[in-house]
Amino acid sequence: MSVTGIVAALAAEARTLGAAARHGSAVGRLADGNLVAVSGMGPGAATRAALDLVAAGARQLLSFGLAGALDPRLGAGTVLLADAVLDEDGAVHATCAPWRERLAARAATRGAVGGAVLSVAQPLLDAAAKAQARQRSGASAVDMESFAIGSVAVRQGVEFAVARVVVDTAADAVPASAMAATGPRGEVRYPRLLLGVLGRPQEIPALLRLSRRYRTAMESLAFLARQGVGPG
Repeated sequence: MSVTGIVAALAAEARTLGAAARHGSAVGRLADGNLVAVSGMGPGAATRAALDLVAAGARQLLSFGLAGALDPRLGAGTVLLADAVLDEDGAVHATCAPWRERLAARAATRGAVGGAVLSVAQPLLDAAAKAQARQRSGASAVDMESFAIGSVAVRQGVEFAVARVVVDTAADAVPASAMAATGPRGEVRYPRLLLGVLGRPQEIPALLRLSRRYRTAMESLAFLARQGVGPG
């Protein structure tokens, strides 16, 4: 069986794939034989995780998890199976079309959209920044890892796909208190969040809205994981 290496930036994203037995210090093996690595956020972390997966035997790489919408038509929970990934300099990596089509068929009951994902070095935290990124790139969504994973796939000569789910919409701002309380693997530091909310009570409506968006997105991500995310 050809082994898929799945990179998830956040531990919560990886958990939707099921329990993983430790295959090495950085890589876990899922019940279906595929491999998963929780990279943490950002391109450098994603590059290291992708390389670890290839070294552990992965013959294709999947960028899996959540993304922010740039296209105003995309709501929370939308499944995005990207045609391509871009970086901020305009470089592009195409994804594997047959793999993408099989993922779309499995997600047919939920619906899935195509389009490009823009990978950035720093999060886009408000609607204005997202609109500017959309205008510059034409991308449908934004993350911080997919381009780096695609770059490893190109260098290593392995297939590459992106399966992401929208969490924050193009109109949503990400509250500063949420960003300050979130660790590199998505863990929430609740004392810091509480302090942030006490200092910025005006952010409470946005935090509640983001929490609802997150629950919706994770339901879609878990659905996608249950259908199987490998190319076969």
